[in-house]
Amino acid sequence: MSDYRHRFLHLALRAEALRFGEFTLKSGRRSPYFFNAGRFESGAALAALAGCYADAVEAAGLDFDLLFGPAYKGIPLATALACEYARRGRDLPLAFNRKEAKTHGEGGTLIGAALAGRRVLIVDDVITAGTAIREALSLIRAAGGVPAGIVIALDRQERVDDTSTVSAAQAVTAEYGIPVIAVARLDDLLAFVGESADLCSHRDALLAYRSRYGIA
Repeated sequence: MSDYRHRFLHLALRAEALRFGEFTLKSGRRSPYFFNAGRFESGAALAALAGCYADAVEAAGLDFDLLFGPAYKGIPLATALACEYARRGRDLPLAFNRKEAKTHGEGGTLIGAALAGRRVLIVDDVITAGTAIREALSLIRAAGGVPAGIVIALDRQERVDDTSTVSAAQAVTAEYGIPVIAVARLDDLLAFVGESADLCSHRDALLAYRSRYGIA
């Protein structure tokens, strides 16, 4: 497993962004684990998380020149990643969107750097149904930007629904022709818990969940 994937999973555990147990997801599925990027709630945690994101993007060799954070969780994630890149010597422009268009002041839905003519990397936590990502892609293209890719924290690698054979991340890639980069995936989580005496008891439940809902 890559170093940044291992660091990310350790960080997620410490922040309690990654938890094990029994959780009902929005889809109605009963999951033996749950991930919530909102639990990265300090400057130090966000800075460490941004380092993992940057390492994952660099490992993928993606070509981009602007960061975009979809409202809401994508906004602090993209901001933290912009700060991390600045720390590494690359000062990237940053933009994000409002959930609702502002009708006073400068107005509009987009905030931050202009997107026109730029290759845009979307930064978010997960892709579930893909609705927020599709909205972001539409906004970016309407503003003249070119979507270059999407980076997320965790790819659950599970089918969109019981009739599908692809994950939400795969569906977005197939529909829009852009790569989805994940800092870590369910496969990495399985390897991670298998290496830990404290976590290995969760492995059978994870394997059963992947067998039932996972992609081929």
